[in-house]
Amino acid sequence: MVGGETEASMRAHSMLSAALVLALALAAPGCGGGDVDIARDLQVTDVVSGWFDAGIVEDGKNKLVPSVSLRLKNASGSEISSVQMFAKFMRVGETEEWGTPPYVRAIGPDGLAPGQSTEPLVLRSNLGYTGLQPRAQMLRNREFVDARVELYAKYRANNWVKLGEYQVERQLLTQ
Repeated sequence: MVGGETEASMRAHSMLSAALVLALALAAPGCGGGDVDIARDLQVTDVVSGWFDAGIVEDGKNKLVPSVSLRLKNASGSEISSVQMFAKFMRVGETEEWGTPPYVRAIGPDGLAPGQSTEPLVLRSNLGYTGLQPRAQMLRNREFVDARVELYAKYRANNWVKLGEYQVERQLLTQ
């Protein structure tokens, strides 16, 4: 009888320990799907924009596309995971998207610790300008229309949130 009581109490203790570990895991930051406010908890930093040299297209013309590079910094006190981003490029003075918006996984399931930043994220439009003149001359062409970019992000399955809007600088980018 003594052995049975010990075995039963060990089983109860084991179940209680497992329940406690599960409760702590669910309460831990970033593990329980807590409230993440993307606009508040992520900061856009190190923004560099310009016109990426997309090479020579089939008709022998040079192609430039609007591009933006940035980092996201976790400004919250908790780990943030599973964040997607996209960039909406538009010509200045227009409201329609210019090309298909590029999507990236900004923060994977492993998460981003508080105070840490992502590696640089690069987003480029698939549309841009083509011309026979050298790329630097294309940027000075009188018919060249500048562009702007709006950045959006979403946490897990939440709605997309606008993180910011930037002018695409009139500079040539090769990387």
